[in-house]
Amino acid sequence: MEMTTDRGYLILHGWQNRRPPEHWQFWLASRLRRRGELVLYPQLPSPDEPVLEEWIAVLRAELAMLGDAERVVICHSLSCLLWLRHAAGDEAADAVDRLLLVCPPAPSALPQALGAFFPAPGDREALARSVRRRPELVCTDADPWCAEGAAGVYGDPLGTDVHVVAHGGHLAAEDGFGPWPAAERWALHGSFGPAPVAALV
Repeated sequence: MEMTTDRGYLILHGWQNRRPPEHWQFWLASRLRRRGELVLYPQLPSPDEPVLEEWIAVLRAELAMLGDAERVVICHSLSCLLWLRHAAGDEAADAVDRLLLVCPPAPSALPQALGAFFPAPGDREALARSVRRRPELVCTDADPWCAEGAAGVYGDPLGTDVHVVAHGGHLAAEDGFGPWPAAERWALHGSFGPAPVAALV
């Protein structure tokens, strides 16, 4: 289908993810493409044993392919931390236009082998530089990958807008998030619409 908009999307998955069709990110990429949107949804290398430098290289290459279009980035799980490490790097590209971080995991829930992805001092400033609009965080009140609560671990420290989904788990396919219309609304319009933040379904 011919592209119909002057914007592009980069969708980034998390640890141990192989872009299953049941996942909301796969659904979202398909929905946007059917509308004629430019969507990049790469398989990041070695998803079971990710190497930060390899993931950053793919992220930056994909961003470059979006060209001069409005750039919208949607990260889930470990890729939220990937974005922070990209933003903090000396070679971070120009700021994107919009950024959605969905259910970043707490370092306490991850193995030390993934320590290179962990948050670091200065992330708030680096994140602010990486996106033109205020970044947005969607998390839940019952995420097994962030038992401390991502709103407190990431939202306030990083200066993001925060939306909390009640009883949403990790907002993954096994939590019932295959089709996720709220994510599509945000992608298209930059807003979750009139629905209460606790019911972003």
